[in-house]
Amino acid sequence: MSSFHISNHLKHSLQSNTLALFKWLVLSVFIGIIVGLVGVSFHFSLEYVTELRKAHPWILLLMPIAGLIIVALYHFSGMEDDTGTERVITSVRSGALVKLRMAPLIYVSTILTHLTGGSAGREGAALQLGGSISSAIGRFLKLDDRDLRVITMCGMATGFSALFGTPLAAAVFAMEVETVGVMYYAALVPCFLGSLTARQVASWFNAQGTTFNISGVPNIITAQDTLSLIVLGIFCGVLANIFCRILEYFGHMYKKRFPNKWLRVFMGAITVIFVSIMVRTNAYNGAGIWVINKAMEGNVEPLAFFFKMLLTALTLNAGFKGGEIVPSFYVGATFGCFIGPVIGLNPSFAAGVGLVSVFCGVTNAPMTSIMLSYELFGGAGVKLMALAIAVSYMTSGYHSLFHSQKIAYSKIKAKYIDIFSNDNSDE
Repeated sequence: MSSFHISNHLKHSLQSNTLALFKWLVLSVFIGIIVGLVGVSFHFSLEYVTELRKAHPWILLLMPIAGLIIVALYHFSGMEDDTGTERVITSVRSGALVKLRMAPLIYVSTILTHLTGGSAGREGAALQLGGSISSAIGRFLKLDDRDLRVITMCGMATGFSALFGTPLAAAVFAMEVETVGVMYYAALVPCFLGSLTARQVASWFNAQGTTFNISGVPNIITAQDTLSLIVLGIFCGVLANIFCRILEYFGHMYKKRFPNKWLRVFMGAITVIFVSIMVRTNAYNGAGIWVINKAMEGNVEPLAFFFKMLLTALTLNAGFKGGEIVPSFYVGATFGCFIGPVIGLNPSFAAGVGLVSVFCGVTNAPMTSIMLSYELFGGAGVKLMALAIAVSYMTSGYHSLFHSQKIAYSKIKAKYIDIFSNDNSDE
């Protein structure tokens, strides 16, 4: 090839890459601002209804009515078969349509769930808000199929970042969660810039991000500490697998016993109310961030992690909306605080390790988990947490909070798994 042709090829490549970069710089900032503003509104709405419920515990009794309203909203809007976050994840891989109406539906239904004491998180709403808004913008701009997938990932990252205040983890999560073992590097610039923009927008309105203070981080790493972290990582991996299986079990059980979705959400609400009254505490209702903070202080009820798994499964499978990630934080933190002293770790530090390790186990997202450990705890003990995260990832099996998630590579062997196969087992 002549030097003239090489020069033209390089010039064309440079122009093409520069134009692509400029396009995504503009789109990412725009998505970050729009989704960031929606995320701020959602953040303060959740705070308001949570405080309202705490001030008036009797609101829990309105849960059956809230459930029926949620079912009605999705039914009459033509979204009764909507799979929520699963739909957003699938759209990144297959280009499936994500409707804009998903945004107001998940916004209102998550608010109703938290107002009446449903055990749920907020990240499901964040991912759906960001994914649906960004996808709608992409369709309006007539982006092609590949760019639509990238802009949807950008929206997922910005929604996550606006609510949690963890832009690094949000960006990596959007690229990592769809297919385990494969990172969508084409979305690096959009996801990171969109996340940072959304976080900046949230800071303008003093919407505080999620952070926790931990103590007892070992100054000198001993063989005992290393062994204890490995054991905790194993426990967290197994617990993550159990959590996913509990969610799946109650999903099947609800549909079998209550095939009618109206009856299902009503009976599910009655069951949550009954269990909440029997345990004589509101510690398992709502997101439970205050309980996680108590765990970071070394103060936790021994079976808190079990009841949170149970109430979350009862809530979300009945038809209420929210997410499972914050409940996984709760489960990991309370379990870590409880088991830490038994295996020779400070309860506060073990709570932090448990939080990110169970999160890794239920999402199969180890890189996100390491980023999360840095942002949630200000870098305290991140190197030690990375070890427990890695162990949890290996021992958690192939279940996930997200059924549409695919496993590209085995967790224990250098073996490729067909990402389009429904069989993600390692045989």
